[in-house]
Amino acid sequence: MAKHNDTGHWGEDIACEELVKQGYSIIERNWSTMRHEIDIIAGKGNRIIFAEVKTRTNIDDDPIDAIDRRKMLKMIAAANLYIQSLSVEPEIQFDIFAITGTPDDYRVEHIDDAFYPPLKTY
Repeated sequence: MAKHNDTGHWGEDIACEELVKQGYSIIERNWSTMRHEIDIIAGKGNRIIFAEVKTRTNIDDDPIDAIDRRKMLKMIAAANLYIQSLSVEPEIQFDIFAITGTPDDYRVEHIDDAFYPPLKTY
């Protein structure tokens, strides 16, 4: 596995640990369709969190810079497909985890409700 894949997997492990500490259960990791992927799907009660995790080993790089409008729209599309597969209509939340550093010394920034899906008008 490439080094960046190892780094990403490590970051996702940290994000999962943070969600579990907050009382969430991990439903899926790296859930994907043919064109979209969600790093972590977690749940608590009737709430489902769709989390994007960005991990950087260089502390001068801001992982949040990698989350642009296009990435958000892809997350929303994937979340919509996931929700359509359920028999209930949950409350949804989009979170972002930005992790910088190394396994020996790292910083986690968790942004709850980082963005809301845009409303479409017809």
